[in-house]
Amino acid sequence: MAEGSASTHDDAPELRAPPVSGTRRENGAVVVSLAGELDLYNANDVREALLACVGEEPERLVVDLADVRFIDSTALGVLIEARTRLANRKGFLLAEPGLETRRALEISGLDRHFSVHGTVDEALAAAI
Repeated sequence: MAEGSASTHDDAPELRAPPVSGTRRENGAVVVSLAGELDLYNANDVREALLACVGEEPERLVVDLADVRFIDSTALGVLIEARTRLANRKGFLLAEPGLETRRALEISGLDRHFSVHGTVDEALAAAI
């Protein structure tokens, strides 16, 4: 492979990893953990998972972004859609965005519209 190449065979399994790494329920809340690169190619998987959780009508829905390395405008749109469909929009919380994800939220101005928390525990404890 040429020097400076962006991809190696070792990266391939990681790129195929599902964007939704887990879902758990805790005291009326649902925590959805996302991972990897969230973009046009897997946004529908994220949408399906989040809307299924919204359909459960949880008191709060926490989206754990700790393992997300990249998020594009399509995936940000999915977060907006899920929040819009939740009966109590204040119950839609984002947790643990990494540097790149936080930067995408700030550049898009969405950090002013979403409730963003440093940890999942902080999001679970936050007043809504």
